[in-house]
Amino acid sequence: MMHWKRYLTPIALCGALAVAACGSATQDWANARSANTVAAYQAFMDKHPKDAHVEDAQMNIAALQDESAWKLAENGNTLDSYQQYLQTMPTGTHAQAARDQVAALERANAWKSAQSSGASSDLQAFLQKYPQGPEADQARQKLAVLKAAYRAKLGAFRDARAAERVSAELRSHFGTVLKEVDVLSPDSSNKRYRVMSGLMDRRDAESACASLKRNHQSCEVVKTDQQQG
Repeated sequence: MMHWKRYLTPIALCGALAVAACGSATQDWANARSANTVAAYQAFMDKHPKDAHVEDAQMNIAALQDESAWKLAENGNTLDSYQQYLQTMPTGTHAQAARDQVAALERANAWKSAQSSGASSDLQAFLQKYPQGPEADQARQKLAVLKAAYRAKLGAFRDARAAERVSAELRSHFGTVLKEVDVLSPDSSNKRYRVMSGLMDRRDAESACASLKRNHQSCEVVKTDQQQG
């Protein structure tokens, strides 16, 4: 009888230790989840490297690191901060949102550059890359203004009344061609009252002048920055 007791005692001890170890892992996992920090999950894995919850701990660590990286990107709210998130977490939960922010900021920077330049070539380059959206509408409007940089010069007068009389006659006879007729007052560059068509692009201004000349009306196409005389 004593022979069996000698073997049963170690077996019972091993079982008790296993139960104790299991209980310890369960409690440690509960503690780690309660803390919900990278350090807590890492400590659990270090203490219980073969526990069934190790994979859960790894997933939770990845999620926490992802959220931390995303918060850092949002706080920075710059092209660099979102690109850094994508470099660190290329398949992260917020990867698509980061790509959207990068695209939006790149678009904003491109529009700022095109606006600052104001050149037709830069505006057209912006439109080629970003053909839709509010900035694209503004770019088209700016291009239209740049193109409408010509007028048909119809006469220059020293007397305001004479200029107004001629402008009224031109509106009456050539209103459909000219669309509008303005009298520009003298300024530092021009000492006379100038009778001008409204702003047009070059082609429309040339067409209007050709039509007026066929009707024996003097007309000259000028750029808005060359309205001398």
